[in-house]
Amino acid sequence: MSSFQNPWSEPSPPSLNESSTPATPSPVEDLAWSGWDVLQIAVLTIVSILVLAMLVGFAAQRLLYPHAAYLDVLKYPVVAVVAQLLAYVLVFAFMVLVIKREPGRRFWKCIQWNWPAGTAGGTFLVCGTTMYFALLGVGQLLPIPKHLPIDQFFRTASEATLLSIVSVTAAPLMEELFFRGFLYPVLARRLGTGAGVFLTAAMFGVLHGAQLGYSWAVLIIFLVGLALTIVRAVTKSVAASFLTHVGYNGTLSVLLFVATDGFRHLEKLNQ
Repeated sequence: MSSFQNPWSEPSPPSLNESSTPATPSPVEDLAWSGWDVLQIAVLTIVSILVLAMLVGFAAQRLLYPHAAYLDVLKYPVVAVVAQLLAYVLVFAFMVLVIKREPGRRFWKCIQWNWPAGTAGGTFLVCGTTMYFALLGVGQLLPIPKHLPIDQFFRTASEATLLSIVSVTAAPLMEELFFRGFLYPVLARRLGTGAGVFLTAAMFGVLHGAQLGYSWAVLIIFLVGLALTIVRAVTKSVAASFLTHVGYNGTLSVLLFVATDGFRHLEKLNQ
């Protein structure tokens, strides 16, 4: 009877008595972290966003909105975005510590950032734009509600501008570091490349579920995650999937900016 093996633990090194025949190469590079580290990063992200949202909301209520109820302030988009950015700083620091606990490890090298050479970076941005228009057609075939929870971030020009900036900078960076940098390699190493790509994309979709009201729009995000993870798997570069991600989000932001006359007429989004 075979013994149970913890899927989150690192594989044991080969015994000296085992055959010296070279093993099949791993589908991903050698890792400086385990599945438990990935779980800790995920838990830290959730807890830090919740705690920081309460702290930022308290500070905002005291300093900026003294006549508003605390629970109402917590619902303000700017509070959520600021709390998320602060959480990103904390989570990124923890990611670096996970890598640096082994002397000599360099974060960006271990995470397989591998910036594309020459004009290849622009090619990945174009791929992100192409993916947006391709999935736009798919979205037209799905029964997606006209109004989604994420719409609350587009009530004012300042909120729309803030979200647009974050969506092409910090958000894709941290999402790629976690999903394609830390999570995908662990899943691929244990379950194989195909399962790793699929599960990473599925979890990426679940992350955005609340923003999209768990509607059919989540399927679009799953397909985006699928494409991004395939880029990561094929190129062995998180920078490549990051640029593709920026191309996708950037295209959406630019189109929203143009459609609303520079975010001056956000009511057009409801037409």
